[in-house]
Amino acid sequence: MIAYVLCTVLAALAALLYLRNPYLLADLNYAINMMYVGYRLGQVQRRFYGFLDCFLDRVARHPDKKLIIFEDVSYTYKQADAESNKVARALSAHAQLKPGDTVALFLGNEPLFVWVFLALAKLGCVAALLNNNIRSRSLLHCFSCCGAKVLITSPDLREAVEEVFPTLREQGIRVFVLSDHVEADGFESLCDKIQNASDQPLSPELRANIHHKSPALYIYTSGTTGLPKAAIITHQRAWSAALIHEMVGVRSSDIFYLYLPLYHTAGFLMGLCGGINKGVTFVLKRKFSVSSFWDDCRKYNITVIQYIGEIMRYLCNTPKKDNDRNHNVRLAFGNGIRADTWAEFLDRFGNIQICECYGATEANIGFINYVGKIGALGRENFLHKIGNKYALIRYDTEKDQPFRNAEGFCVEVPKGETGLLVSKIGASTPFVGYVNNQQQTERKKLKDVFVKGDLYLNSGDLLRIDSEGFVYFQDRTGDTYRWKGENVATTEVADQLLLVDFVEEANVYGVKVPGHEGRIGMAALKLQENMEFDGRAIYQCVKSNLPSYARPRFIRTQDALSVTGTFKHMKVKLGEEGFNPATIQDPLYFLEDNKGYVPMTQEIFNSILEGKLRL
Repeated sequence: MIAYVLCTVLAALAALLYLRNPYLLADLNYAINMMYVGYRLGQVQRRFYGFLDCFLDRVARHPDKKLIIFEDVSYTYKQADAESNKVARALSAHAQLKPGDTVALFLGNEPLFVWVFLALAKLGCVAALLNNNIRSRSLLHCFSCCGAKVLITSPDLREAVEEVFPTLREQGIRVFVLSDHVEADGFESLCDKIQNASDQPLSPELRANIHHKSPALYIYTSGTTGLPKAAIITHQRAWSAALIHEMVGVRSSDIFYLYLPLYHTAGFLMGLCGGINKGVTFVLKRKFSVSSFWDDCRKYNITVIQYIGEIMRYLCNTPKKDNDRNHNVRLAFGNGIRADTWAEFLDRFGNIQICECYGATEANIGFINYVGKIGALGRENFLHKIGNKYALIRYDTEKDQPFRNAEGFCVEVPKGETGLLVSKIGASTPFVGYVNNQQQTERKKLKDVFVKGDLYLNSGDLLRIDSEGFVYFQDRTGDTYRWKGENVATTEVADQLLLVDFVEEANVYGVKVPGHEGRIGMAALKLQENMEFDGRAIYQCVKSNLPSYARPRFIRTQDALSVTGTFKHMKVKLGEEGFNPATIQDPLYFLEDNKGYVPMTQEIFNSILEGKLRL
């Protein structure tokens, strides 16, 4: 009888807890995973255990398991180990690399990218991962700031290096090309040297001085604003990013579709390194292809995909097919999926678990939406809040800086309000900063936030946390603009524009108008195929859904919207170009009061500048 009553009480208590928090089981499971991740990170610090050590353990555990499938050629974990040994010996002999040296990699997605990185790790060197889309001044900037003396590139990128080679030669930089021979003067071939090298293991003594605070690699920010910065990724930080696989549920039996660029955090740390830790098999692609995406998933029995930026929207914009749900993909994780795309993706492609994540290359804080709440980038968890002290603080968009009260301290916003995410910098949540750029490193820090002497990292992101603890992205601090005394979030305006049937993509930003305070709204649109711009229809949409100050006053249509290598819309250059029809070749439209969007003319432009036309 007592046992029956006890069971009844426990059942009633469980039901009550569930009613109060329907996500209780998911919260507990996430907390358990967090404790395991914390244990793993603690191991790395107590007895240094780097990614190379992890890779070698996986080689010993399953040497004949496929690590990479690339263009229908398979490479096992054992083969990857042997190939990276040969690369390491070739570089040691011909580039005279020493432990602690930095080597810049200017490569696309291919197995040799992985072999070279593993080789550098075996030599105790640091890899600087250069964005292979950058050219000229940006390429020189990125190379120079990492302090490398050796550059490794591929034949298809040689021309880009040739543009800046005179400067590299003056600096004494050696350039190796992954080919058997090179005719260009000053370039050295590397593949022939790799072929002739031994595949015997290298001495662990080469990396004897490496610890968890040592730099593992340098990864460059995407450069949506200005020149990229090289973020220092320590071994501790690398593990923090890679262990996301433990949090989202990746299994060792998974086939992982890796098409994101390996030069970026998402593809390299969260994709490659995280997958090696789990012992998965990768299907590696040179780049994302919307036309072959699902055919590849079916061909290779892909079970896990990774997304970023606008990729999920691109997939949803493809023509529907009868076999859209014919695949084995069970998990998709990444960041940047909009709520409308999320719902459409699930409805069309089936019951795929989507784990939206939040983080940044150099950040010391992150969130994961582990319950699949559509539209949220993450969820607060009691254990997470204990280990990572963070807050959303009030932000003054007019002054473009955090608001401070009369005492000089920042003010935390209440639940439901938008605020700037800041995270405390400490021993377990460090912020190392950028290579050879102390000024930019210091600019990311906020001092005396809540008490005198405390130190926080400024994420630059405006977020909102609802009453249930779900976290929502609102905007970047630089993307939110102020017009007529009101703050305008570009993402909210873009969401409304995407409701119009002929709009495929929307990039909203603010532009300056002479004689006016703040910035007025403008949007760059990509139209659906075979559809035309309808100024009246889009006017009805913004009129019905947006306050007058938030309606884009100017629109330009483009064949393709400019994005970074990680598929984020670029706004700064568009904002600088403004709305002058004499200098902009794209079709331009102006929102005329009570009429809709009409073609932008030089007469309208002059009237605005002369103050004759009221905005």
